Amino acid sequence: MATILLSICVIALCIILLGVKVLFVKNGKFPSGHIHDNPAMRKHNIECARHEEMKNLNLKIYKPK
Repeated sequence: MATILLSICVIALCIILLGVKVLFVKNGKFPSGHIHDNPAMRKHNIECARHEEMKNLNLKIYKPK
């Protein structure tokens, strides 16, 4: 029983620490994980696979920032 309680406490602590910016900063939000929001990916002309495929098929797509 002590192991389960300890595990739950550790997991809760990890979740709180991962969300510090979101929970405690006014207007805080998680960083974006999208490829078009990553400057290093844009520098190397790496695009989202879905958008790249749509562009290759000449379909109308949403233009990222």
